[in-house]
Amino acid sequence: MKLLFLGDIVGRSGRDAVARHLPGLRKSLGLDFVVANGENAAGGFGITDKIAVELYAAGVDCITTGNHVWDQRELMLTIDRDPKLLRPLNFPKGTPGKGAGVYRLPGGQSIVVANVMARLFMDALDDPFAAVEALLGQHRLGSGGVAAILIDVHGEASSEKYAMGHFCDGRASLVVGSHSHVPTADAQVLAGGTGYQTDAGMCGDYDSVIGMKKEAAVQRFVRKLPGERLTPAEGEGTLCAIYAELGANGLATRVAPVRVGGRLIQAMPG
Repeated sequence: MKLLFLGDIVGRSGRDAVARHLPGLRKSLGLDFVVANGENAAGGFGITDKIAVELYAAGVDCITTGNHVWDQRELMLTIDRDPKLLRPLNFPKGTPGKGAGVYRLPGGQSIVVANVMARLFMDALDDPFAAVEALLGQHRLGSGGVAAILIDVHGEASSEKYAMGHFCDGRASLVVGSHSHVPTADAQVLAGGTGYQTDAGMCGDYDSVIGMKKEAAVQRFVRKLPGERLTPAEGEGTLCAIYAELGANGLATRVAPVRVGGRLIQAMPG
């Protein structure tokens, strides 16, 4: 099985990059399933039903989110209607939506996708490790179980994301971080066979401050005063992602970064 996880989609530039490049990537890489973090897709803050439909049309199979999931407040009323749009698994009981889903591929195989939010330097949600442990207790990789388990760890601290990777090693196919908007250079297969990268980066304009127009963002640091509202940069976006190939046991045999378009050095699985 071949999977692709797209880093945080930021604004129109990120959405355009996905629409421009993902259909070709699905074909050239022979992708079976694509997951994208969409929590910044609506003007940099949250996601709407309409944008989710656009991303599905571009070739995304499932959308994860994070701390900005409720920035577009109407999503709280509609997220339960979309089984392919996830919010973090470790929100308290009773929160709208769901944090994990089981999706069936055309060949009959099933893939589990889960979205969890870390806690260091983030909102204090329920324990993400306990939430993932409960999930992994319900689903087993390989013969008699599911073909793949992908976990999006939305978090600030690289240490917490690494800890989650090792916590899941041998029990998940791919653990990948989101939220930082900068692709890390540590794509690897862990000792137990789980594919891992600390942050997939973003799909958006890198002539920016993590996707936002640089002038207003810089002034917030320089002046330490409230200023112009942050808005997404509008130049050509780079699609940043991580690619994984899985064996019959559901564990990773290969992971590689993907960067297409825009300003960053390009990267494709060789």
